[in-house]
Amino acid sequence: MNNKIQITADNGVKIDAQAPIIISASRSTDIPAFYAKWFINRLKKGYVVWYNPFNQQPIYVSFKNCKAIVFWTKNPKPLIPYLNELDIRGINYYFQYTLNDYEKEEFEPNIPALTQRINTFKNLSNLIGKEKVIWRFDPLILTNEITPRTLLTRIWHIGNELNGYTDKLVFSFVDVKAYRKVQNNLIKETKSFTKENLEIAEPTQEQITEIAEGLVKIRNKWEMNGWSISMATCAEEINLNKYGIEHNRCIDGEFMKQIFFQDKDLVYYLNYGKLPEKTLFDEVSNLPLKQVNLKDKGQRKICGCMVSKDIGMYNTCSHNCVYCYANTSRKVVKANKNLHNDESESLIPR
Repeated sequence: MNNKIQITADNGVKIDAQAPIIISASRSTDIPAFYAKWFINRLKKGYVVWYNPFNQQPIYVSFKNCKAIVFWTKNPKPLIPYLNELDIRGINYYFQYTLNDYEKEEFEPNIPALTQRINTFKNLSNLIGKEKVIWRFDPLILTNEITPRTLLTRIWHIGNELNGYTDKLVFSFVDVKAYRKVQNNLIKETKSFTKENLEIAEPTQEQITEIAEGLVKIRNKWEMNGWSISMATCAEEINLNKYGIEHNRCIDGEFMKQIFFQDKDLVYYLNYGKLPEKTLFDEVSNLPLKQVNLKDKGQRKICGCMVSKDIGMYNTCSHNCVYCYANTSRKVVKANKNLHNDESESLIPR
């Protein structure tokens, strides 16, 4: 559903570009934390260059038709002063804010202190509205010291701070077996894992049940205190519906219809997969249309996200989280950081 248009690049050359309605920023790196100034520079320029990780071919992505941006971050603070640039352009946005507590284990070595991240969460929520800041405790990781009860305790303490500042908690279980780079990083960068005990990171069925039942008890206590919060899993096959825990759609068209209902063009697109055709009097054509399925076929089968264009790049996130599938190594990330230029078309100039 990415329309093609022609744009003028920084060098004055006319070039074909995608013009997506929804932009993801980003599953591959933390743009708000590390590339806020670059992102705003590219927004003002009108486009960004993204390199396909498989063949390294450049793809030009225009902001011309963009109606909504989904931000993924562990630290949105650097982007907050620039949010008015999106407001001026009429671009809607919401945040997937990952707020974990692995300070003792140093699984997320380059993020701010937990208290600072909680304060930033509250500030962002107050600024843009609690419904637009989704709390992620993601992923849930087990070690010999971190039991399901430990995770539940940490979720409980963070949640008590976030009471009234968000409407939703999203979580997933760490995926180690599927990613060789994650296996290597857990062994090399932590004291919790060796080649022999990696399997303990992923929960057993019994541990998943313990976590789900514990989350229900936590949610019930929060509700008794007047906080109604929904819970959902991200890209998990397991069905936890009986616990009132749904499958999440992180880039969620139905959710956007609710919170961005005032943007009639966006709602039209979310229903029909195209922007409305206007008459000479700026009225929407009344031609009958069928609603379309906008599920993103480029994501994993169990992912519920709708189609969007991600503008991030692998090996550019300096949080250096040990469980991250998007980074090969800290050495590569550091080398790419040295290449980055806030004025360039892409995150890493080519």
